[in-house]
Amino acid sequence: MRVLVGCVFLLLCMTGMVLSDSVPVRDGWRVMPTEKPYQTLVDDLKSAIKAEKMLLVTQASASGGAKGRGLTIPGNRVMGVYRNDYAIRMLEASVAAGIEAPIRFYVTENSDGTATLSWKTPGFVFAPYMDEGGEALRELAAELDGVFRTIAENAVASR
Repeated sequence: MRVLVGCVFLLLCMTGMVLSDSVPVRDGWRVMPTEKPYQTLVDDLKSAIKAEKMLLVTQASASGGAKGRGLTIPGNRVMGVYRNDYAIRMLEASVAAGIEAPIRFYVTENSDGTATLSWKTPGFVFAPYMDEGGEALRELAAELDGVFRTIAENAVASR
């Protein structure tokens, strides 16, 4: 009986975490709620990435993995975005900063069927490396802040 109660408690805890809405605003993050359904926002983000001549270099989705196991959880997808010329500039400024690439967008599905786009700004991501990377890394981060903002604004814009 104790095992059953423990399993039910664990399931309720996990369900509560999985069903929580959106990503809260926090230091260094940008969070853009939308009226778009999850898959539409994922597709529009892919288009916006391509339109800015950036590359979608990684993707991971717990909801996709769960679906493969016969489980349904709200949609979520982490999408890593970068481009080689930015990577070279980053590494010239700070080899250690290379661990942060690609910079990621996060698309999450909300309980009302809408989706939210969030990301850590490149300036925030690269902040720990600024002493080492100097002005070159500061300039790169500022440039990428603009690129990521443009991608996000285009992805969430109504069509």
